[in-house]
Amino acid sequence: MRPQALSLLVRVCTHTPSPSLRACGHTAPHDSKRRVDFRKGQRLGRKDHLVLWPQPARPTGMAAGVWARQPETLYIREVMVQVHPRGFRVRSLMVITTLLDARLYSSSDLAAACYARWNIELDMRSIKPVMEMDVLRCKTPEMVRQEIWMHLLAYNLVRTLAAEAATQADMDPRKISFKGTLQTLTAFTAVGWAGLPTDPKRFYAAILRTVASHRVGNLPDRIEPRAIKRRPKDQDCLNQPRAIARNRLMKGS
Repeated sequence: MRPQALSLLVRVCTHTPSPSLRACGHTAPHDSKRRVDFRKGQRLGRKDHLVLWPQPARPTGMAAGVWARQPETLYIREVMVQVHPRGFRVRSLMVITTLLDARLYSSSDLAAACYARWNIELDMRSIKPVMEMDVLRCKTPEMVRQEIWMHLLAYNLVRTLAAEAATQADMDPRKISFKGTLQTLTAFTAVGWAGLPTDPKRFYAAILRTVASHRVGNLPDRIEPRAIKRRPKDQDCLNQPRAIARNRLMKGS
């Protein structure tokens, strides 16, 4: 990653970011139980200060060698940002970051970065429900890994096509629907299998124009209830191989 890049994480897994994240900048909502006291540390602004965090105990799952290379202390910036849109779950948010320069990264910049985390949820929706990766069909660990990598490869290819279409249309790639791009690609693939186009360049240009036409609506600060409308069916879960369950039915047990 470039040193100027901003790495934005959904949750804080450890108190000390990894070396790669410290190099590029690490920002996340404050989810730990550590108490924040803005009277301490170096004051940068209203409810914005620098504090020195000590190294906690080694997290479960982290190799001892990796943990030994972490510093014993680390300067962290803690910022309290206000959430103004009505209907949001929180009115304020504590943000911790290794972007320590308040002149380069204001509290409003950090708040905007946290707000942009919603794109992560949209991308996960694109990968899992839209691409049908929410249910993995392979049985062995090796094949499951290959299935995951194939989904990620396909996802990146679809995103690349959407980005190229956005460039041609002079628009933000986020304004193009991922599902619309996938459906367009599927439809044009069927046309391509029916017969090789006589002019591939014009054929590809038509794909880009069609992809660019699938634009998402402008829904700033969208508010939706955290609930589902469809009720789940009252069925028992299949917790054993289907063949065994079928044999039990045949035996009348």
